[in-house]
Amino acid sequence: MIVRCWLLAGTLLAALAEPAAADFRLCNNTGSRVGIAVGYKDADGWTTEGWWNLSARSCETLLRGGLVARFYYIYAVDYDRGGEWSGRAFMCTRDKEFTIRGIEDCLARGFERAGFFEVDTGEQRSWTVQLTDSSEQAPTRPLQQYTPLIPTPPAAGRQTPPPPAAVQPGGQGR
Repeated sequence: MIVRCWLLAGTLLAALAEPAAADFRLCNNTGSRVGIAVGYKDADGWTTEGWWNLSARSCETLLRGGLVARFYYIYAVDYDRGGEWSGRAFMCTRDKEFTIRGIEDCLARGFERAGFFEVDTGEQRSWTVQLTDSSEQAPTRPLQQYTPLIPTPPAAGRQTPPPPAAVQPGGQGR
């Protein structure tokens, strides 16, 4: 019995001594299902990845481990009500699950081009982004959040990607 207690105490001390998890997370604080794409620049250049499907009022870790950049870029699509969270940083995407190296010549390379919004992590080890509806009250936790001003339809000639078939509901993809 004493050996078990010491083993348990040793395991707890080892767990407490490990550094905290460092991840890039996104929380969907809307009443809709959303699709998420993320872009970032690491030592090898620009990369965009997607799609993560987040059900309403859920969170998902998009990138595991310590952050490799100060700035990350998000593009999100509201599957249920239409509209998107977007910005002025144009990067490559596609309708199906993807990892794309480079942000140049998206259309010429057979990809779509979408405007991502910038997230400044302030060089923190981990970060959480909150997506909210413009009609909903912001959460009380002090996390960076983004609210679309007006839900916008997809750009002419570009269709809003459907939730990828390879991704399970509840953010179990990617």
